Amino acid sequence: MLKDEYKVYEEKMKKSIDSVAADFAAVRAGRANASVLNRINVDYYGTPTPIHQIASIGSPDARTLLITPWDASALRGIEKAILESDLGINPSNDGKSIRLAFPQLTEERRKELVKQIHKYTENGKVAVRNIRRDALEHFKKQQKASEITEDELKIVEKDMQKLTDDSCKELDALLANKEKELMSV
Repeated sequence: MLKDEYKVYEEKMKKSIDSVAADFAAVRAGRANASVLNRINVDYYGTPTPIHQIASIGSPDARTLLITPWDASALRGIEKAILESDLGINPSNDGKSIRLAFPQLTEERRKELVKQIHKYTENGKVAVRNIRRDALEHFKKQQKASEITEDELKIVEKDMQKLTDDSCKELDALLANKEKELMSV
């Protein structure tokens, strides 16, 4: 019975890890990667719309992204959204498409990106710990209501701590891989 209730918290922790992984994907590592555009929304007929829903995104070479909107009237909006984002790249508009040229990362920029991914990782760990806290509060209420015994509560606390530790280790592994990727480009 308790194991079924663990699943809810296990899923929440997994979602936190997935969220950090998505944040990492949006951090550019010197190569052109369409996922850096995932967070940028364009004001398209009054509705904030992700770029990939209104344009095709291609990569003609390792350092360039080519964004071609299906509706030519969206070109200005896409350019404006990219300029206002924290991407740090100036778009080049040729009237039909937008080119994003990704410069080689400087040592200073790499260090900034590493700090950024450390922040993402720490936020993920905080989220995981908050999920653990919520779980323990839930099970303590059950124990007070005599739905579970004190011994079962101790087991739950131990299991939740192990789940938290495993999730934090997974986040650390993601961080190590991304940091290695950023520093070796």
